[in-house]
Amino acid sequence: MPNFLFITMLAAFPAISTDMYLPALPTIQAEWGIPLSSVNLSLVAFFLAFSFFMLIYGPLSDRFGRKPVLVVGVGIYVAGCLLCALSVNIWMLVVSRIIQAAGAASASALSMALAKDLYSGTERQKVLAYIGVIIPLCPMVAPMLGSITTRYLSWEWIFACQALLASVAFLGALAFREPDFEKTSGGVLEMLARYPVVFRNLRFTVYCFAFAFVSIGFFGFLAGSADIYISGFGLSEQQYAMFFGLNAFGFMAGSFACSRLCVGYSSMAILKFSLIGVLCAATGIYFLGGDKVMFFITMILMTFFIGLSRPISNHMILETVDRDIGAASALITFSSFIFAAAAMEIISFDWGSKIEMIGRMGIVGGLVPLISLFVLSRGSGKNGTRAAER
Repeated sequence: MPNFLFITMLAAFPAISTDMYLPALPTIQAEWGIPLSSVNLSLVAFFLAFSFFMLIYGPLSDRFGRKPVLVVGVGIYVAGCLLCALSVNIWMLVVSRIIQAAGAASASALSMALAKDLYSGTERQKVLAYIGVIIPLCPMVAPMLGSITTRYLSWEWIFACQALLASVAFLGALAFREPDFEKTSGGVLEMLARYPVVFRNLRFTVYCFAFAFVSIGFFGFLAGSADIYISGFGLSEQQYAMFFGLNAFGFMAGSFACSRLCVGYSSMAILKFSLIGVLCAATGIYFLGGDKVMFFITMILMTFFIGLSRPISNHMILETVDRDIGAASALITFSSFIFAAAAMEIISFDWGSKIEMIGRMGIVGGLVPLISLFVLSRGSGKNGTRAAER
């Protein structure tokens, strides 16, 4: 299996695990007679466990290698999918989703590490951008598949399909030829002790957590979209799947634009422009999102600018580290998804307007990284933008 395709499959695990499942949330809520906040626990628990286990897999891959960690992790994911399909109540489903997340974390954390191991410079930036074009196909296709599966079979079959797709990645992990890199040594405590070493890299730490804010508006939308479109705007499950899937075109267009623009334009200029775009689009969601069409348009614009920013920001963060790549990559993904879990839990509360709350999240998502870029670039002069220009 080509390395690019393998990394793309690994990076797709979170989207497959969530977006395919979203159309089933109202069905599960009605079938088990539980509130939306209880159903959303299966989403929040996934992201919390997913984020935690990434912190384990990162140092493990630095110590023992990428391949053995991936084989074990993807195998756990397949088992978790099957347990989800067999769940008979929300608590069994939540526990099964935690097991599923424990496996998915290996794929997501190490996809970033493999991008660092296998590619460098502008080539890595392009690869991350191309992956950013392909990955949004999952939010386009997965909800439609989930909706069709729920309607003609049952929601349990969604997880059976996820197990089947993950089995392909498992075979890819078995066949993968691992690249050479400098491995760490020691036991469990020594492996975990690499995190303080990574955190002492101030530029990495600030950028890692500041850019984790960028997508919180989207993840708020992810958890609240079914309620907004189906309960709020009165769309059917199939119409919701279409609206949600079309929204992914924003990510694709943004990432594709990044792959074209990064060749001839300053990466830092593109990054700042994209963050300002997130800020403006989120403001539009806050003030205009009460109308179905305007909410759809402004949400697509926000996802476009998030897609435009992500390849450059991930590349910039990776450029700040030369060792402990697995731990650093795990932290990058961990920070993103721990903020995602918080956003998804926040949006599940009984707000007067979930749309306005998504707008507020998006505004914060644009402001925090912009401020971090400004502060660090002022603090170190021209060297402050060096990583983004490479």
